[in-house]
Amino acid sequence: MSESQKVTDRPSAAPPGANSVDRFFRISERGSTFAREIRGGFATFFTMAYILVLNPIILGSAKDKFGHQLDAVQLTTATALVAAVMTIIMGVGGNLPLALAAGLGLNAVVAFQIAPLMSWDDAMGLVVLEGLLICVLVLTGLREAVMHAIPQPLKQAISVGIGLFIAFIGFVDAGFVSRIPDAANTTVPVQLGGTGTLTGWPILVFCLGVLLTIALLARKVKGAILISIVTMTVVAMIINSVADIKAWGLTTPAWPDKVVDTPDFGLIGDFSLFGAFGETTAITVVLLIFTLILSDFFDTMGTVVGISAEAGLLDEQGKVPNLGRVLLIDGAAAAAGGAASSSSATSYIESAAGVGEGARTGFSNLITGGMFALALFLTPLLTIVPLQAAAPALVAVGFLMMTQVKHIDWDKYEIAIPAFLTIAVMPFTYSITNGIGAGFLAYVVIKVVLGKAKEIHWLLWGTSVLFLVYFAINPIEQILGVK
Repeated sequence: MSESQKVTDRPSAAPPGANSVDRFFRISERGSTFAREIRGGFATFFTMAYILVLNPIILGSAKDKFGHQLDAVQLTTATALVAAVMTIIMGVGGNLPLALAAGLGLNAVVAFQIAPLMSWDDAMGLVVLEGLLICVLVLTGLREAVMHAIPQPLKQAISVGIGLFIAFIGFVDAGFVSRIPDAANTTVPVQLGGTGTLTGWPILVFCLGVLLTIALLARKVKGAILISIVTMTVVAMIINSVADIKAWGLTTPAWPDKVVDTPDFGLIGDFSLFGAFGETTAITVVLLIFTLILSDFFDTMGTVVGISAEAGLLDEQGKVPNLGRVLLIDGAAAAAGGAASSSSATSYIESAAGVGEGARTGFSNLITGGMFALALFLTPLLTIVPLQAAAPALVAVGFLMMTQVKHIDWDKYEIAIPAFLTIAVMPFTYSITNGIGAGFLAYVVIKVVLGKAKEIHWLLWGTSVLFLVYFAINPIEQILGVK
């Protein structure tokens, strides 16, 4: 029997806590030990530490409406700070082995969907609003209504669509795929490499990184994504030192002058809570906030239930212990991420790595959060990772999110068609919002055509009307005479 299996089969009569810390976190009661919790905390950190590299790259590579970009060093500091603080709060307040950090997919929405419409301050203000609204949903009990409003296959399709979108971003950022200039006079929008072929050492680093990442995933190696990023960064540094390379992109893989440095908190507090309403239409702002809430809220529910089940913590009714408190902390984490300009923070499914190593309580979060706090002083080392070494992780995350597609009933057209449109429209229009809107509208139309309008939840009706206005905003403005 494996170690993880032993700790999952908890004794019916748990021994009393050895000390106050043991009793507070219920370590012995849940059949765990301090050693297992510590080991689990380290495993979770090393499995999800890649976000310290990927989040600054995703957010730092995008420009806001005014052409401004966020500083990579400040982004790394903000990402580490929010992850450290909120992971520890979740451990103490929720007592689950559930770590939090900037959400992949959510940061893509902020970087490529929201920021181009407004300033970074305004975009992060929307993230804060999203987090506060999630807290309101939790406190009012409306989370059940929201959960039941969206059909499960559409939730899964949204996850798949975001996965494809993230993978596409990885291919583009690495230079594996590039846009064909309009001057080429061709109907083909993208091509392989910059000229139709793969050239240059940086592309080789990306290709090797993809192969290494998928090999590690196939072998089910814990920390596969982080191992790949670190390995390919070293390879890139070696190549950069011996080859004549004109440009790597945003980051050149060269050893920094110093490994440890004082954290740069320059982005903390740089947000405008209601500034977005002055940059774009109110309907667009509402839909953008809804997109963030949808992605964050349902991903969190799935993650919390999944981690609790794997840890053997669900009660007889399949309920998560302290669920309301856990969801409230997760909502607060989203707001904290926006306030720090690191994008919405959310619960991480990678916490399963810690559970696999024996973690059963929030004590493991103290270890994980402590490691993120230590990373605050290692930003020079974390900001030498080139896009070509980190982008394979985006492709890998895209694959992992794509696996949800197996749960969709493709023989049932009233579900399959909306799911397909949701998945396809996201990467094809470079917009997560557009994909969700297309899926919702198609679902409502098909249900109505089939005479099943009564099956549509009122919240979905209202949201679909908003999306209809969103897609038809230009002709509506013309009819109303709005310039």
